[in-house]
Amino acid sequence: MSIARRARGRGHEDDGHDEPDERWAVSYADMVTVLMCLFIVLYAVSVVDETKYEQLKNGLAAAFGQSPTEGGGDLTEGLVIPPELLAEDGVRDVAVRAAEEVDGMQRLREQLIDALATQGLQDTVDFVIDERGLKIGLVGAETFFADNRADLSDKADTVLDLVGDVLSAAGNPISIEGHADHRAAAAPYDSNWELSSSRATKVARFLVEHEGIAGSRVQAVGFSDQRPLVEGDSADALAANRRVDIVVESTEQEQVRGLIPGLVSASSGG
Repeated sequence: MSIARRARGRGHEDDGHDEPDERWAVSYADMVTVLMCLFIVLYAVSVVDETKYEQLKNGLAAAFGQSPTEGGGDLTEGLVIPPELLAEDGVRDVAVRAAEEVDGMQRLREQLIDALATQGLQDTVDFVIDERGLKIGLVGAETFFADNRADLSDKADTVLDLVGDVLSAAGNPISIEGHADHRAAAAPYDSNWELSSSRATKVARFLVEHEGIAGSRVQAVGFSDQRPLVEGDSADALAANRRVDIVVESTEQEQVRGLIPGLVSASSGG
């Protein structure tokens, strides 16, 4: 009897020792819950605006010296996190501000085109958006200035009146930049420096005195013949270099402005 009882006692102890410990199930359930949350988050952040994503991707690639591409090969390859989640290192902030600056300059350009179109003068002005801002180029020297002269033509007055109405509502600084062709200036100008500066000053005065643009927003600069657009001595080349540019300057930081050319290229398909 004592032996049987001892045997039964040992069997009872063995059964207790072999009973499985189920505490691991709690940790497993926690891990499964965390994984489920992770996949939900990954799915949520993978849904992005394709157009804005491509602009952001190509803009960042251009800023780091790489060519914008459609399918990959640049610094942002594989990026699925939307911009609003990248604020900690500043990437999102810079990229979004650059995109907003481009949008603002494009809206301003459209307003100027619409204003000029009311008088059929939209083809007398060229527009370029770059890291400086929006450049408004007065096209065709004879349209605005006679050869070796800085006085504004009647058509120039009309164009500047229409342009000034739009620019007066903007708050950006404006740089008026005069240029001359490479031929030597004649009286009443001692050099192309005086000629180009005088052309810029005439435009600046018109915008300030006739359009009510604050003088504190405007500067007039003369570049002589040092920044030609076209090489050569043909009549078209000389006319292209004999010009005035009105630059609506961006007020963004340099790192933001550095992304603008890439975003403009991406949005235009170039």
